Amino acid sequence: MKESLDFVYKEQKELSTLGGIAALLGWDQMTYMPKLGVVERSEQSALISKLIHERVISEKFWQHIQNLSTNLDNLSENDKAVVKRLEEDIEKSRKIPSEFIERMSKTTTLAYQAWEEARGKNDYNVFSSHLEKIIDLEKEYCGYINLPGHKYDSLLDDYEEGMTVEKLKHEFSFLKKELIEILEKIKSSPIYENQKEIDVKLSEESHRKICNVVIEKMQLPKEKARLDVSTHPFTTSMGNDDVRITTNFRRGDLLFSFFSTVHEAGHALYELNMPRDEFKNTVISDSPSLGLHESQSRFWENMIGRSKPFWKLFYPFFKEESAHLYNNVTFDEWYRYVNQVKPSMIRVEADELTYCLHVILRFELEVGLMEDKFSVNSLPQLWNEKMDEMLGITPKNDVEGVLQDMHWSGGSIGYFPTYVIGTIYAAQLFKKLSEENPNINSEIENGEFGNILMWLREHIHKYGRLMAADEIIKNTCGEGLNSKIFVNYLKDKYSSLYEV
Repeated sequence: MKESLDFVYKEQKELSTLGGIAALLGWDQMTYMPKLGVVERSEQSALISKLIHERVISEKFWQHIQNLSTNLDNLSENDKAVVKRLEEDIEKSRKIPSEFIERMSKTTTLAYQAWEEARGKNDYNVFSSHLEKIIDLEKEYCGYINLPGHKYDSLLDDYEEGMTVEKLKHEFSFLKKELIEILEKIKSSPIYENQKEIDVKLSEESHRKICNVVIEKMQLPKEKARLDVSTHPFTTSMGNDDVRITTNFRRGDLLFSFFSTVHEAGHALYELNMPRDEFKNTVISDSPSLGLHESQSRFWENMIGRSKPFWKLFYPFFKEESAHLYNNVTFDEWYRYVNQVKPSMIRVEADELTYCLHVILRFELEVGLMEDKFSVNSLPQLWNEKMDEMLGITPKNDVEGVLQDMHWSGGSIGYFPTYVIGTIYAAQLFKKLSEENPNINSEIENGEFGNILMWLREHIHKYGRLMAADEIIKNTCGEGLNSKIFVNYLKDKYSSLYEV
């Protein structure tokens, strides 16, 4: 027993270290790597991915886990939790050949570079052949995992354990209908018809300054985290005390870098507050689902970051950096602008109301691809048709449309639904927090985020993978995923803003 326990914990520690190396390679590629380094980087990433997978599925590792699994009654509660999770994960991983992992890693590394090139040239054809290979690989992967039900379930389960196409179609059907109805009501409002852009531009230096202020206020420790720039903002963790976040400073979009920084800092705070001590470098020190992970970023970005108390705190910072441009902009006008509903082409720039429609669009396309209902080459046209159907706008080019996200280049098919799941969870969590802490708005206005962070640590962060995401939400909020709470939040907020 002791020999098996020692081996299992030692193996997890080394796998965690290799995972950190893989994360560092990926972070470097998306931030500082010279463009021509991509071929060798694809080989480096593929080798690391193969080594990790071979260690995970090794017969020796599996035999030690089986030895412990048959003696669960003799283990401590913590050891039981680790062994049970490991057995589930490795049983799934053992279905996948190592050479497949290597092929997928090489394919996606080259695909990311092709995606960047396609965006630069505004030409989907540069990327489409790479995406075809990825879709074929994803279908092959589904054959290995082979969960009952829809083929897409085998992909979705990697990101949101236990979730199915059937459940999401039911939830998204309700949400899509409600969001479009709210949007149409807002469009009929005189306030909507008369809303205007506020032309305030800040230097990159000012953007950086404000972004650093907000992550400091959020209590993201600078000795454990850093902020850099990438085409698409992201968060990645190299170790227990090393998390990297990125943003993008677009001079034409005043709030993009700010909100993407708040969003990614929410992810980073979760990463840095996973279970440590006896669970350090184990399978438990991780999020049980990407939907729950996304709830943390959307909680900070939307529930906190788009609230009136938050802007009573941060409006002065923006005004200080560009006072001469703010002379004719009142606080109320600025708050309305921050929460302005305006259907946009780009998901990461979407307003709080229409954001989920962007994600539902991607979900519908991904399911269609896996069902062979249409080809990769038809995606640009289908994308544009769905944008018109849901948002009433049509992209002018591929960059505004099908090329805007990096996720498909990384093989992340089944990932997008977690953005909606996380958004719904965030609304549920904030509703519960507000019920338990009546002073929450005054704390936000005063920049006192300590109680919020402590509440999230106590109700979400500390569990890691000790429980499933749905169970954590049920324990905290009294019920699982409930999009009606999110819809009610939107109705209350935007009926007031647009007087509808």
